[in-house]
Amino acid sequence: MTANKILLFAALAGTVAAQVETARVTQDTVQRKVLLTGEFLPYLSVAITPRVTGYVDRVEVDRGSIVRQGQLLAVLSAPELKTQLAEAAAKVQSIESQRAEAEANLTAAQSTLGRLQAAAETPGAVANNEVVVAGKQVASLKAVVDSLENSRKAAAAAADSIRELMSFLQITAPFDGVITERLVHPGALAGPANGPLLRLEQNTRLRLVVAVPEAEVAGAAYKGAIPFTVPAYPGETFTGTVARISHSIDQKTRTMPVELEVPNPKHRLAPGMYPEIAWPSKQAKPSLVVPASAVVTTTERVFVIRVRSGRAEWVNVKKGARAGEMVEVSGDLAPGDVVVKRATDEIREGSAIQVTGAGKTSR
Repeated sequence: MTANKILLFAALAGTVAAQVETARVTQDTVQRKVLLTGEFLPYLSVAITPRVTGYVDRVEVDRGSIVRQGQLLAVLSAPELKTQLAEAAAKVQSIESQRAEAEANLTAAQSTLGRLQAAAETPGAVANNEVVVAGKQVASLKAVVDSLENSRKAAAAAADSIRELMSFLQITAPFDGVITERLVHPGALAGPANGPLLRLEQNTRLRLVVAVPEAEVAGAAYKGAIPFTVPAYPGETFTGTVARISHSIDQKTRTMPVELEVPNPKHRLAPGMYPEIAWPSKQAKPSLVVPASAVVTTTERVFVIRVRSGRAEWVNVKKGARAGEMVEVSGDLAPGDVVVKRATDEIREGSAIQVTGAGKTSR
């Protein structure tokens, strides 16, 4: 039998003190992590539906096309609008011609009235009735000019309205994004009542919606990056930041929807994915922590070995959250207790302990 084995057997028998390194039980607040499932939504999403009815002339994009704000997406054809615009423009021109003629008549009537008023200054040169009649004619022609001007403005507004409707035949992107659905092809009848042509989503930023249980909503105040994983990239961790909180608990699920904002410049993540989020859980009061290596787990119990009066004492504990090399424990322990730092069930309860080094634990 070797010398090391003899020393071990003697130590277990209590005749020789086991030499161990120890650590102290400390009190600290451990940041817990609760695994929750969320869902990715696009930052912006819109179904592209035409405002006017027409036939699809051409579609400039397809599923997966990356587009910029203002980019042409599709063109519709509506010949009846062209006919209406031509009629409206002709009406405006006709009214302008009538107004020009009425203005010419008004100018002539005003000139006649001026001559009559000048002549009326000489007694007996012009009958007073002629001046009155000329004045009424001027007023009548002025009313005609004003009426025609109002009609011209109304006709011009109607023509502008048709031009605006025609501009809606050119369908453009309302924001930067990617086309995720194409629902029509050239020749199809399109319009407000016929459903969308395309679906546009902005995915360079994503909304990660998490249904947070009522007991964990305090974690929404966490200002740091919150880690999450997705099945598409096993072993890789992404992060998001709390951006929007609903501040209302759903009565059916007893959860509060919270939105995380996630940058996605390379489009690696996609709406519809279900990530697993390590949600930060606030703890009301500090708990006891020891080095993770100080906790022994067997088939029968979980315990730490406390050193008291130079003897080993097994203390049953329950493990909680882990923070680096430290782990949260609960049991018959108190801050300042000395425990074996690298514990094993080979150090039997009641055996002599010789401390070779003791240090304070830290997170």
